[in-house]
Amino acid sequence: MREAFRLVTALSILLAGTQSAWAGQTPPATPATQVAPAAQKPAGARLRVFLDCDCFQDYLRDEIKFVDFVHQAQDADVHILSTTSDTGGGGRETVLRLIGRGRFTGHDQELKAISQSAEAESTRRERIKRTVEVGLAAYLAREGLPANLGIEVGGERDEARRPADDPWKSWVFSIRGSADFNIEETQRDRSWDINAGADRITEAWKITIGTGFSKEIEEFDLDEDEPLKAVRHERRGSWFIAKSWGPHWSVGLDGEVESSTFGNTKFAWNTAPAIEYSVFPYSEYARRQLRLMYAAGVAHARYNEITLFDKFEETHPVHKAEMAFERQEPWGSIDTRFEFSQYLHDLSKYRLEVSGELSWRITRGLSVNLDGGVSRVRDQLSLPRRDATQEEVLLRLRELQSAYEISFDIGFTYSFGALYNNIVNPRFGR
Repeated sequence: MREAFRLVTALSILLAGTQSAWAGQTPPATPATQVAPAAQKPAGARLRVFLDCDCFQDYLRDEIKFVDFVHQAQDADVHILSTTSDTGGGGRETVLRLIGRGRFTGHDQELKAISQSAEAESTRRERIKRTVEVGLAAYLAREGLPANLGIEVGGERDEARRPADDPWKSWVFSIRGSADFNIEETQRDRSWDINAGADRITEAWKITIGTGFSKEIEEFDLDEDEPLKAVRHERRGSWFIAKSWGPHWSVGLDGEVESSTFGNTKFAWNTAPAIEYSVFPYSEYARRQLRLMYAAGVAHARYNEITLFDKFEETHPVHKAEMAFERQEPWGSIDTRFEFSQYLHDLSKYRLEVSGELSWRITRGLSVNLDGGVSRVRDQLSLPRRDATQEEVLLRLRELQSAYEISFDIGFTYSFGALYNNIVNPRFGR
């Protein structure tokens, strides 16, 4: 009786919190969502779930036994999407969107699973599993819970759950390093890098500071007295400070310093105040974002070699604008970005970039993925005046002049066959 009371209490709270959000939220039909199941499933039938998320899918299918997982979104009663972001404390927040289909159309939920910094993957996947179970139980409760379903509800009194005073004041510090070695008979490649950062993220402020160093050395034996040796190194530092200014506006300050053999920069820095407007409230970031940003500041550079424009050092005013649109829905997802930057001392020196990703579930079993970008490049002020050697070109030791960059990828997936997707078989690791 005590377990039953706990279960009823938990589901009552969950349904009370989501009932108002479910009402009147039927999403507009899209080509992918207009495909109806062959027959309407009767009330009380086992819940069919389609996983379309970064959420340990094999683990969920193996552990959650009170629903059926299906291969196609069109066969599902509940379609699960996810968005993952870093938290201010160094952890990860996974927002799980449960979207009702068929007899549950319009009954949508948005739940969060938050992991802590340095938390084990097994703990993180267990948090996500519990969150998914609670969300699915809410759908089952609308038509009657299975007799053998048990949910354990634990917790502490509010006083015990109150966070202690944070002596770090929300600051998180990190140091990361790595080294790679690859040795063959006629070729040797070694590289290493080290990075350090400090972050403070709260509802009102976002502060990130970082620095790093990387170096790569390649050696080739070419039947000569001395092997051919190629060295690249880069030093960098960056800072970003942003202040929340309501549900749609933010202001900030962005900047960086760097030194790079590839970019012919002995020492360079730039800084610019910025303002951003979000068409949709920032709180809707897990579903959709449309952000407009503008920044104007100063850029300074001192070069290793004299440039095409006969400069060893220069300082110029610059500005840049950016528009970003992201959306995730049952039919797929879209992520597009438009960026424009320009030197104000010479308006002919600019860069224009357009890029995007599209994942589109066209119809039952058929999906298409597109990824591409186009850039117009007219701002390569740091290019050395002398011609590049053959080794510099082949080994990519220095930046080369280019008026444009184009990239495009396309892929498709078509699957058909069995309806259910409940079984996980780990044999031979395949």
